[in-house]
Amino acid sequence: MKPQSSVWHPYTQMSEWDSFTKIVKGQGMWLIDSNGNRLLDGVASMWCNVWGHSKKELIFAIKKQSEKIVHSSLFNLTNDQAESLAKRLVGISPHMHKVFYSDDGSTAMEISFKMALQYWQNKGEKNKSQFATLQNGYHGDTFGAMSVGYVPGFFSKFKNQLYKTIQIPFANSYRLPSNTTPKEYQDQRLEKIEKLFSDNDKIAAFVMESGAQIAGGVNIYQDGFQEKISKLCKKHGVLLILDEIATGFGRLGSLVEYVSQNSKPDIVSYGKMLTGGYITMAATLVTKNIYDSFLGKYSDMRHIYHGHTFTGNPLSCAVANENLSLYDKANLIKKIQKTSKVFEKRVPEILDIKTVGDVRHKGMLMGIELVRDKSKKTPVSFKKSTNKVVFEEAKKNGIYLRTLGNIVMLVPPLAISESELNYLIDRTILTIKNIAG
Repeated sequence: MKPQSSVWHPYTQMSEWDSFTKIVKGQGMWLIDSNGNRLLDGVASMWCNVWGHSKKELIFAIKKQSEKIVHSSLFNLTNDQAESLAKRLVGISPHMHKVFYSDDGSTAMEISFKMALQYWQNKGEKNKSQFATLQNGYHGDTFGAMSVGYVPGFFSKFKNQLYKTIQIPFANSYRLPSNTTPKEYQDQRLEKIEKLFSDNDKIAAFVMESGAQIAGGVNIYQDGFQEKISKLCKKHGVLLILDEIATGFGRLGSLVEYVSQNSKPDIVSYGKMLTGGYITMAATLVTKNIYDSFLGKYSDMRHIYHGHTFTGNPLSCAVANENLSLYDKANLIKKIQKTSKVFEKRVPEILDIKTVGDVRHKGMLMGIELVRDKSKKTPVSFKKSTNKVVFEEAKKNGIYLRTLGNIVMLVPPLAISESELNYLIDRTILTIKNIAG
């Protein structure tokens, strides 16, 4: 009889699984299980790993800092690592002025929502209390993040408990209305957003993922789309909150995605790859205008009403500092831009598979949408979840994959070599063909 685990796994129907692959070691881009089997990490350990699993510089940064102090509160105190990291983050983030640290992406976004609402209160604009956003944008699994980033497939169970937000309908490029190009569709979205801003003076902020929606279906924006939204926000006095937790730090090919999108957020959040994927951490950055609205006498009660036990944790900050230094030393962004062309070259081959309806790709991100019928775009279905079926077959082929519904996600560590990326794609193609029967 197999020993029973006490672990409850995320987004997993536990009754489908007799046991779970136990990872005991990481080596470069590979995960090694308790039986010595090697799996190429095709999802960068949930989209956060940059260098692979045994980067000596990051391990040394953890060891070196742990010998000094592992944690010290940021309440009434500061630490050298938090100070130097904040300076770095402001330095790479145009128009940003201050950094607020948190534990993960969901909390970073919750903070951004609270900042936006309190900003308007501090300015005496109590009427501005609503959030507008694009449908299928994802910002985390806490209640505020679910409310703003409502993805029905994830959060419908909690719909009645979420607070009301304004959702602009937004489909991915594979499932647009007939006879409509992606650019035409997104231009129509811009018209809806401008009308909304013109008709409603209660909107505190517009919230969106920067560059692409990932968890909501790998929906990559057309050139100029985010820039135009940024300009509409400025025109109508609406704050722009950008979520770069999964899309920044090179995932889409730019260090800071909002820069490549030529947009100017008031608030932006970073996470996932901030520490190279080695320790959990996130950061929310704001402009001077936002920050200054929180200043005043204590009796004015304008200070930020938010804090975490591990805010500005020096161990996390030390790893993030070393991670950003490695980006510079390795010229990683240029390397990513070169490696991503491997994805680009393989798209026609993947599209040729009979069960692949669409392939969406940018930078080091690819979504492969599986269908039962290409002409009808009917999603694939199995007796067990698509995730279970794909995972088991991918494991046989020496790779670790996870799906979002019927979309196979390829989100490898950013520093993956071209040969390893080709291996990942080869084995993904084999996996898809095998499960198609």
